[in-house]
Amino acid sequence: MDIADLDDRDRAVLNAFQGGFPVVEHPFEPAAHALRSRGVEMTPDDLLDRVRTLDDEGVLTRFGALINAEEIGGSASLVAMHAPEEEFDEIADTVNDHREVAHNYEREHPHLNMWFVVSVADEDRVESVLAEIEDETGQETYNLPKQREFRVEAKFLVDGPVSDGDVDLSHLGTTPEPTDRGTITPAERDLVLAVQDGLPIVETPYRAVADDIGKDSEWVVQTLRRFNEEGKVRRVGVIPNHYALGYTENGMTVWDVPDEKVNEVGPAVASLDFVTHCYERPRHDGVWPYNFFAMTHGRSEEESEQRIEQVREVMADHWDVGDDDWDTLFSTQILKKTGIRLDERADANTA
Repeated sequence: MDIADLDDRDRAVLNAFQGGFPVVEHPFEPAAHALRSRGVEMTPDDLLDRVRTLDDEGVLTRFGALINAEEIGGSASLVAMHAPEEEFDEIADTVNDHREVAHNYEREHPHLNMWFVVSVADEDRVESVLAEIEDETGQETYNLPKQREFRVEAKFLVDGPVSDGDVDLSHLGTTPEPTDRGTITPAERDLVLAVQDGLPIVETPYRAVADDIGKDSEWVVQTLRRFNEEGKVRRVGVIPNHYALGYTENGMTVWDVPDEKVNEVGPAVASLDFVTHCYERPRHDGVWPYNFFAMTHGRSEEESEQRIEQVREVMADHWDVGDDDWDTLFSTQILKKTGIRLDERADANTA
């Protein structure tokens, strides 16, 4: 399905439920009611059919819970390296052969042109993976672990009804008290692995998951609601394929923010609704002077440039931004995208 083929009701579903989808026994009933209250005629069966079709046609990457891997266990780190043009493909293959590498992108930069994510069950394993990659490629790696997170909320809205994407039904039902456990139980591990690639798109998806893992449906509902409160689940809803929605411009803006200004700049930039990820990361002397990352997405070069300029304007409210104090690295090629391996990370944190 091309974005041009989406009708107003498709667009309403995409805008309304990129988060805040209800976690109750029959979730499509209150979700459809919320759309009707906003002037979008939709029955629960209509909504179910629409979500299933959007998923089948590749407009969605999945429907369900977006797991916060960091809260489940283990660690992930962003890494940059240089791959000479004449060896680029060979180095990419070598990096990608490491099962710990979840994502790998080529980005526009005169030196650091390969950017990948290493995901491991044991935080100490990151350094050994990077040592292996350096030994195999002959290239130095630059580890850029997240030091502070200011925003992770990748919403991609489209023109149409519910354009502000403000439907949030996550409050429905009762929620058990969050726990202070640093580990997950074997049953919780089974639940995480059952939902990580999406929920079944059926009338009672949580009951279907419960049947799959041999648990009561009320336990699944209550555990997912508690996970939402604890941060183990970032949100529940439709997870769009942003490329299918026309968001083809992926710009990683990087900034050399004065250390004493990061506390001010972080929340200010994170408040921009088009910024999907916003972090503080370490510098590397003589190679990488930037300590602040803000990811933007746009549907055209012009829109991307406008959004990057808005980030710069927010920055300029807090410090004197020079031309050499920032850069934008656009992705030019997806080299690998397999997702975080939650099974190993969850196993290591199960007790």
